[in-house]
Amino acid sequence: MTPGFIVIRDTTPAAAIPKGTVVAMGNFDGVHLGHRAVIAAALQMAHSHGRPALAVTFEPHPRRFFSPNTPQFRLTDEAAKLRLLAGTGLAGAVVMTFDKARAGTSAQDFIHHELIERLGISGIAVGYDFHFGKGRVGSPSLLVNEAPRLGIEVDVQPHVDIEERPVSSSAIRMALAEGQIDDATRMLGAPWFVSGEVIHGEKRGRDLGFPTANIRLDANCGLKHGIYAVRVGRGQGEDQVRFDGVASFGRRPTFDNGAPLLEVFLFDFKGDLYGTRLDVALIGFIREELQFDSVDALIVQMNDDSARARAMLAASPAAFPKLGIVG
Repeated sequence: MTPGFIVIRDTTPAAAIPKGTVVAMGNFDGVHLGHRAVIAAALQMAHSHGRPALAVTFEPHPRRFFSPNTPQFRLTDEAAKLRLLAGTGLAGAVVMTFDKARAGTSAQDFIHHELIERLGISGIAVGYDFHFGKGRVGSPSLLVNEAPRLGIEVDVQPHVDIEERPVSSSAIRMALAEGQIDDATRMLGAPWFVSGEVIHGEKRGRDLGFPTANIRLDANCGLKHGIYAVRVGRGQGEDQVRFDGVASFGRRPTFDNGAPLLEVFLFDFKGDLYGTRLDVALIGFIREELQFDSVDALIVQMNDDSARARAMLAASPAAFPKLGIVG
């Protein structure tokens, strides 16, 4: 975890931007193993330069700008992405607003005005498939070719494979959509997590003996509906307290078949969590969401789900994403 992780935005005064940094540039959705290879290269280069390393990323995700009416399942929203980046050892992040002006900026102008003039970088690391600038003309090869003239060092990282399968954000989204939590965790390098504020629900879980902390996820969340073993964090940094539990994500077909909701039952916990923000990490997939003929049958199944969740969590006692503190 990196204390004092800074965030530089378009409105940040030039005088407040450290010069000579090395940057890792990418969209970093999920901050998966491929992204981490780019970050590691930037950190190593920064160490050799005696300079800090920053991430350069874009918000909103360019896909959202170019396809505003197409649902986008993001692995990490901006806040989650920054917390993950803060846990890598980077000194900070440059968050560039991706709007019409930036989308229309040529690759050469982006390099000259953003990277060299404004940020004053001494080096940059990117992934083999990262493109930037109008028409996606900017490429790793362009950066390599321009490096001698600009006086910067460039590192291009190849793709990262797991069992001969390239790691990518899209592959992780597919794994989560299929309930393949182990695959997603391997590609991310840590469990996938979501954050949200605990809201009031229908209190059915309490009546069944399984009081839940209910969290509304993004409407475009593509996670498979079902039951999961989860590890939950409350608070940040060294003050974070963690709990094991079991969670349901879905529409509650036995009751109302309503809007998707994440309902988390924390083991061995008593207290009021309403209004509290929780981090929920998915450790394992237990089963698909089912409709039961009776409440009694549901309770029997929930007891079995809890036992299976406890076993999964016991097998991975330390599993949780490494999150830093931003700001």
